[in-house]
Amino acid sequence: MASPAIVKDFKEFLLRGNVVDLAVGVVIGLAFGAVITALVADLLTPLIAAIFGSNDFSGLTFTINGSVFRYGDFLNALITFVTIAAAVFFFVVRPVNALMARRKTEPPVDEATHSCPECLSDVPLNARRCAFCTSLIAG
Repeated sequence: MASPAIVKDFKEFLLRGNVVDLAVGVVIGLAFGAVITALVADLLTPLIAAIFGSNDFSGLTFTINGSVFRYGDFLNALITFVTIAAAVFFFVVRPVNALMARRKTEPPVDEATHSCPECLSDVPLNARRCAFCTSLIAG
């Protein structure tokens, strides 16, 4: 039988924020993976079949000296990878980047810098002393 201290420690471990966050992330990731797989299988693959006449290239082969090269399987895997990557990029990455850009609250960083004459580090234009080598900078 487990001692009360072990049960207490295990309960604290399970209720830690990062463990719960990880569990939620895994579950959401699996669900999102199913959505992307369905998008590719049900929408994009039939579109490829409409363009190329077939959505399964696994029968494509050639033979050299009795060795069969099944390049159709490679084409299937390549098309699957490219369509999933495109779906993730266009339906997830781009919209999330646009949303994050709209929600950005901090002011833009002033990128007006010049090089320190001593250590050649980039320092702000208004700086009177280099933050890296502490040399005085002539204004």
